[in-house]
Amino acid sequence: MSLTALGFTLVFVAVSLGISMWQKLGLERELLIGTVRSAIQLLAVGYVLQFVFQSNHWLVIGLILLVMTAVAAWNANTRAGGLRGMRWRIGLVILITEFATLGLLLLLDIIPFTTQYIIPISGMTIGNAMVAASLFLNQMKREIASGKEEIETLLSLGASSRQAIQDALKRAAKSSMIPTIDGMKTVGIVQLPGMMTGMIIAGASPLEAVRYQILITFAFASSAALTSIMLALLTYRLWFTRQDALA
Repeated sequence: MSLTALGFTLVFVAVSLGISMWQKLGLERELLIGTVRSAIQLLAVGYVLQFVFQSNHWLVIGLILLVMTAVAAWNANTRAGGLRGMRWRIGLVILITEFATLGLLLLLDIIPFTTQYIIPISGMTIGNAMVAASLFLNQMKREIASGKEEIETLLSLGASSRQAIQDALKRAAKSSMIPTIDGMKTVGIVQLPGMMTGMIIAGASPLEAVRYQILITFAFASSAALTSIMLALLTYRLWFTRQDALA
């Protein structure tokens, strides 16, 4: 794609700005900030990845994965409602999910140990885990708010904090996995995912692109499940005080 063609893509931003101004949505500033930030961030990532792909050193790969995980944990933590100790737990869960997924891919020789494969697939895995964590925490806040009386009643009847909040944890975990499951049901029919589309545009065989997309789809399902369950196990105590009352 030429720079001229890339510049023409600003037409889409102009359309969004026009709609916002027409309907008085007040999104003009956010759209402009988002446009500038996304362009700068993607260009910067492009130069960084070009360097990383050339070096192909495991220390560089590890550093990139740690940065991705830290940013993902920071972003997901904004959904936690200010609960102390949540950020490092989210980071730990995402890190475990990433290394479990990546470890299986490398151990089973599904992908080679090269940055060309590890970084993009890890980015998608970490991003999916971040979304699952955000959805889980967002739903947990709703569950705690709407089920406060039920939880306090169970506590007064002698239930432990884990027993009192168990149903809320299950509903939040289920809710966080719904987008991934729905995506699995409609992939290839309703939507053609970005990885598959990108490979086809780059000239890869459609069948080769489909095989990699199946890999990513199944990995997403696993990472969402691992993230939700581990977050539930590691964070449920944070919703209570030391005296087992709701925080």
